[in-house]
Amino acid sequence: MPNYFTAPLRDRPVQRLTRCVGGLVLFGIGVGMQKQGHMGLAPWDVFHDGLSKQIDWPFGRALILTSFLVLLLWIPLRQKPGIGTLLNAVQIGLVAGVVIDIIPRAESLPLRIALMLGGIFILGIGSGMYIGAGLGPGPRDGLFTGLAQRGIKVSRARTIVEVSVLVVGFALGGSVGVGTLVFAFGIGPIVARTLPLLHLEALTPSTQDEQWGE
Repeated sequence: MPNYFTAPLRDRPVQRLTRCVGGLVLFGIGVGMQKQGHMGLAPWDVFHDGLSKQIDWPFGRALILTSFLVLLLWIPLRQKPGIGTLLNAVQIGLVAGVVIDIIPRAESLPLRIALMLGGIFILGIGSGMYIGAGLGPGPRDGLFTGLAQRGIKVSRARTIVEVSVLVVGFALGGSVGVGTLVFAFGIGPIVARTLPLLHLEALTPSTQDEQWGE
């Protein structure tokens, strides 16, 4: 199985950075759309939503705060952030905040469903783009991979962590609903299809030498 999260920094850095930034923009747009559809959020976004209500911060700012708090957990796990990690921590929250300010909270059911489904689909494509860029995992993804390196299966670690943040987020007043279930069952297949298509395969050493004139 290819390591989608990391690639040599010398391997097409501009293309990778462009794809990473573009993917995170789409990710943030998807989060903002799902938030304004108010039919339920992804587990981590339920936590961001609940936290924002408790500390009286905008949703996007609460998302950024959570990202950096999660990065603190990387220290005992001995995980090293990449450029994509830091961009993920800041950019998604900024973009989601802008989208929330631009798109009014939907009231009609058809529009709410459209925002929910469209948001999840766009978020899934964005995930494939930024992960496929290979510039490092997002803060939450790195938490799962770090736990996996300590002998815990990624699937089990992800389930435990996401269920925990979902429960805590709900207790804090975060939005849980049909969209939460649709995200849980839909995001995996979307990313599974988009990631192989959007992943930038590492060039072979000989090809990299030719590209850099060596």
